[in-house]
Amino acid sequence: MSSQSVVFDPLTLPCGKVLKNRVVKAAMEENMAATGCLPDHNLFSLYRYWAHGDLGMVITGNVMVDRQAMTGAGGVVLEKQTCIEPFVRWAKVIKSGGACAVMQINHPGRQVFRAVSATALAPSEVPLKMGQYTKQFAQPREMTCEDIYAVTQRFVDTAKKAQQAGFDGVEIHAAHGYLLAQFLSPLTNQRQDQWGGALANRARLLLNIVSQIKAVCHSGFLVMVKLNASDFQRGGLTLDEAKTIVGYLNKLDIDCVEVSGGNYEAPAMQGKSGDEQVLGKHGYFTEFAAQIAQVATMPVMTTGGIVSLRSAEQVLAQGCELLGMASALATTPDLVRKWQQMPGYKGSIPDCDWQDKTLASIVKMSMVRRQLRRLGNDLSTMRSPRPLWSLILDMLHRQRQVRRLRRDKQNAGE
Repeated sequence: MSSQSVVFDPLTLPCGKVLKNRVVKAAMEENMAATGCLPDHNLFSLYRYWAHGDLGMVITGNVMVDRQAMTGAGGVVLEKQTCIEPFVRWAKVIKSGGACAVMQINHPGRQVFRAVSATALAPSEVPLKMGQYTKQFAQPREMTCEDIYAVTQRFVDTAKKAQQAGFDGVEIHAAHGYLLAQFLSPLTNQRQDQWGGALANRARLLLNIVSQIKAVCHSGFLVMVKLNASDFQRGGLTLDEAKTIVGYLNKLDIDCVEVSGGNYEAPAMQGKSGDEQVLGKHGYFTEFAAQIAQVATMPVMTTGGIVSLRSAEQVLAQGCELLGMASALATTPDLVRKWQQMPGYKGSIPDCDWQDKTLASIVKMSMVRRQLRRLGNDLSTMRSPRPLWSLILDMLHRQRQVRRLRRDKQNAGE
């Protein structure tokens, strides 16, 4: 291992964008938006650390395409009518160190907290099964065809605004149990019309969104898709189906597929499988991504569990051309630069061994978001934040964000 590692080789994407190396800061949900669901100085400060961390690409956290459908009260929203100036500044911050700036765009579908909205759009009326936590989520409503067309247009409008703001591209989130993943999964999509049943029908919404974004944005605008290799649930999306979807995407000339997995019910993206499938110790989805890379004509990226240069090299050796890092960059935002100076340096990912797996997953996310908020306030990160105190702080932060969101809605007359 050295600074001459393949990890630091540049890569030219199909759209012509050149990444200076193979490391991507993958999306994390910060819940740090300001009034109006806009990015402000806290997010700018946070992303400045990554911008100058020698990364090839920086993907933003969830940017919602609809302010009525958000994963959390502190989410960023970019709609057709949204003021664009904060997003212009955000793009400039991300690109200030030479990284490619990509906005992840998303609709949560049924994965909406009741505190944010009482109802949620979904392909079918299949509620989340989260045990004692189920009541915290909104009741899903089956989407009409008009709803589906409206959501498609929202994705297109948000992509156009991202391009206008100066972002190099967008990543369409079709993983982790959010709306597009819900359409892809037979567990959550039980429709009998042109949007359900056969895989080609279940993939129709995703493919329509990709096609329309490609049609309205210029040829050099980067378009990525984040896709589950598997739902890691019995009866959910399978690896073979994911490979077939990638075959569909091959025909649309997208620039990259990011391979991940899981959802709120089976959080494989945090290293926890809901079925018997085994996740990799060094890169949770590396083996799945390697199989997808065999059928993909575009570069493949995988994210999850990478903390060392050796692990990163192993991911690339198995067929991926890009590797995504998230939680490790929350603790050590300059981890890639450290690898260049000290190839043996190892990052860290928060862990929680509480017996309640759902609560442990929530705690891990709380620990990550605590680090992100510290960076946004220009404070140093903590190598081992305490789980319980991180959860308490995150709950208090979310309560403040919920109150702010309600004030925003009242001021807007919603």
